[in-house]
Amino acid sequence: MHLAYPAVLSALLFCTGLYGVLARRNAILVLMSVELMLNAVNLNLVAFDVWLSKAAEETLHSGQALTLFTIAIAAAEIGIGLAIVLAVHRNRGTSDIDRLRDTAEGPEPDATRGDALTADATEKAEATA
Repeated sequence: MHLAYPAVLSALLFCTGLYGVLARRNAILVLMSVELMLNAVNLNLVAFDVWLSKAAEETLHSGQALTLFTIAIAAAEIGIGLAIVLAVHRNRGTSDIDRLRDTAEGPEPDATRGDALTADATEKAEATA
């Protein structure tokens, strides 16, 4: 099999995962999209390892070894990520990323409230004068 087929498939998987990360609002779907991107990288590592082992006399299979490390890191990431998402969902009641970001930023500064107070004070001063 030629190297172009797994490379194109890997690029499509990575772009699909990237779209999922950028467009989704649910934290679990974002984690699934990250896993899809990591699997695209794994496919690339194995495909290039096989392609380079045909060209070289020594077969170290370093791409496959890196793939095993990537799978282990992905498993740890999804376990910790899901635990965090479930804890946040239990505390806040939602896993919507936009709502979580809005609640993390806190209330807006009192600049608009201060302008409203000065406008009220000005109106009262004009009314008494």
